[in-house]
Amino acid sequence: MIYFFQKTKSRIVFSIALMLMVLSTNAQKTNFVKSAGHQFLINGNPYYYIGTNYWYGGLLALQNDPVRGKQRLLKELDFLKSKGINNLRVLVGSEGEGKINGVDRVKPALQTQHNVYNAEILKGLDFLLMEMAKRKMYAVLYLSNNWEWSGGFMQYLNWNGQIDNDTLKRKLTWDEQRDYTSKFYSCDACKIDYQKQVKFILQHKNVYTGKKYINEPAIMAWELANEPRPMRPEAIEAYKNWIANATTYIKSIDKNHLITIGTEGFMGTEENWDLFKEIHANKGIDYLTIHIWPKNWGWFKDAPTTENLSTVIEKTSAYIKQHESIAQQLNKPLVIEEFGLPRDGHAFDPSSITKLRDEYFGNIFSIWAKSRAKGGAIAGCNFWSFGGSSRPIDGQLFWKDGDDFSGDPPQEEQGLNSVFDADQSTWEIIQTYLKK
Repeated sequence: MIYFFQKTKSRIVFSIALMLMVLSTNAQKTNFVKSAGHQFLINGNPYYYIGTNYWYGGLLALQNDPVRGKQRLLKELDFLKSKGINNLRVLVGSEGEGKINGVDRVKPALQTQHNVYNAEILKGLDFLLMEMAKRKMYAVLYLSNNWEWSGGFMQYLNWNGQIDNDTLKRKLTWDEQRDYTSKFYSCDACKIDYQKQVKFILQHKNVYTGKKYINEPAIMAWELANEPRPMRPEAIEAYKNWIANATTYIKSIDKNHLITIGTEGFMGTEENWDLFKEIHANKGIDYLTIHIWPKNWGWFKDAPTTENLSTVIEKTSAYIKQHESIAQQLNKPLVIEEFGLPRDGHAFDPSSITKLRDEYFGNIFSIWAKSRAKGGAIAGCNFWSFGGSSRPIDGQLFWKDGDDFSGDPPQEEQGLNSVFDADQSTWEIIQTYLKK
């Protein structure tokens, strides 16, 4: 009898231990995107993707009109999923309110005043993440901005006495903007404020799922900021220190998610290859990013044409190849996370053709597809940007409060770089390369 009870007890203990092992194994299979060498992995399987920029995705569910808000969001997520898009790059929230550098910034703001956060704003991102998770889509979330359109670094400088209110509001010259923005990296109070907002975001609990953001598998990565640049050579050392410190800080709170910087590459690191490589060699930085802007960088004049497109494509391919080489040296994935081209003839009308843009996109997608086929370092690409069902308003060039959000932020001509749901030829190009 004693032997029987001991044997039964042993079986129970063994069963409990086995059950705990299974639970532990299942807990580890939470679909977080990880990196291993130069690849992304989901549950041990390589993850290569074509995604898009959906910067306003976290704001749609906040709209009072459900047709323009949650209903639009759900339809657009379904549309994207049907086209094979499963990665979205999204702004977490903007800093400050009112005019900045002569333009209207994104509203409503997450940080309305200095160190005053509107938690209601994150409910929009909560809803987006919940719905993305249902569709097995992944978000790259950027935490601030080098540029003024969402407040960003200039707003932190204003709050800490480095830029006065009048200067903040007026249109700055390019040299003035470089001078001011570069001060962010040496402004200790500004960097502390940045970390305060980061902490507020990371510790937020999704009102729909009950999960803290740090435990949300639908988030692929945190991005330190959108296109953080030193802006001046004198700021490079402080810039490097900020990247290292911000990365360490995020990792100290969140052990689950990847971290990237959000750079444009060579063009965003004072045209210094060594600097680009050094900041991405940091062990806390999980992958490299590049952005490609032929118009902004003067690779064509006025508008893309049949005559100049070949040069634009050649320069783009070379830019990608040079950064791919560095990714291979660092043994980390590379994402081409922004690239855009105006519609043919530099038109804003959604009915205008996109033959040149389609050819340009196709070249980038073909480079990505070749990398995927050989298990290479170019792991993803996010075109700029998804305009969804929005449409530019006739006779109105820029966004106004109350307009539908589109792929073009408030400071840019509406329709400039947006890929709308009706751009059938572009979607056909995307699906062609996803099927290869």
